Amino acid sequence: MTVLVTGGAGYIGSHTCLELLQAGKDVLVLDNFANSSAESLKRVQELAGKELKFVEGDIRDRALLDSLFSENDIESVVHFAGLKAVGESTEIPLDYFDNNVSGTVTLLQAMKAAQVFRFVFSSSATVYGDPHTVPILESFPLSVTNPYGRTKLMVEDVCRDLAASDERWSIALLRYFNPAGAHPSGRIGEQPNGIPNNLVPYITQVAIGQREALNVFGDDYDTPDGTGVRDYLHVVDLAIGHLCALQKVSKQTGCVAYNLGTGTGYSVLDMVKAFEKASGKAIAYNITARRPGDIACCYADPTFAEAELGWKAEKTLDQMMADSWRWQSQNPNGFAPS
Repeated sequence: MTVLVTGGAGYIGSHTCLELLQAGKDVLVLDNFANSSAESLKRVQELAGKELKFVEGDIRDRALLDSLFSENDIESVVHFAGLKAVGESTEIPLDYFDNNVSGTVTLLQAMKAAQVFRFVFSSSATVYGDPHTVPILESFPLSVTNPYGRTKLMVEDVCRDLAASDERWSIALLRYFNPAGAHPSGRIGEQPNGIPNNLVPYITQVAIGQREALNVFGDDYDTPDGTGVRDYLHVVDLAIGHLCALQKVSKQTGCVAYNLGTGTGYSVLDMVKAFEKASGKAIAYNITARRPGDIACCYADPTFAEAELGWKAEKTLDQMMADSWRWQSQNPNGFAPS
């Protein structure tokens, strides 16, 4: 039986494909390379010592999806394929709704037609908006502050309605906090398109001289050092969370959301200091104005995921930074040839 992984060549998808292969699963990847590289899948197979199947294509292509389900013995789907930049989503919202929402609906329609009802969805802590308190529980009110977050919440709503309409569906909504790090081998990691949207790859690009300095957006938040606090978790821990979710959806039906985070918040300057310690590199940074929509503090209460999925983040901040530096220093151009 095969696991279909949409967006499997991307940052989180590639790490999850590796964990799936190492767990003995057969993997079929569908990816259109909007945010990814085929080289990542080559390296995943090298690391696993096992091959996966790969098809280049788009989740909005219903005919392609129908052929994948008819030609492969697919038992479950892990869905990563989506546009993911908050800032970009405010500039091209229609693209985000088309890809992230319409694409997911098309995928779910193809799954239903093929009688495949096990679904793990890559959601986000952005669905909590600006929480009134931390740590954040799955039961908190849901709201969003940008089109990217709205697409995640809309898909969650679709999944909840779908599970309520048909008891055969088994859906896990995984609300990620802030993935960081890379595989300890240094062979796969995060390759941003253009200027990084996430903190850690920006820091690592400053370290190798690709960026002059890190912009720290605001130092007047109500946090210990005035900079924003977030819950950073190692991408390998996050990938393992998907294996745990797949086990869960194989045993129960319905639609359930899980926070995947560490339960610990680190400020921007905490992250800079941790990276400097891991790399031995000084990171230049400038304090600039707050960004609209940014919140002061956001970190998870991950106890539900531990109780229900048997999952807990294990890797430390030091490991996260050491692995990030190893990936960046060994692959200055990402997956492109040096």
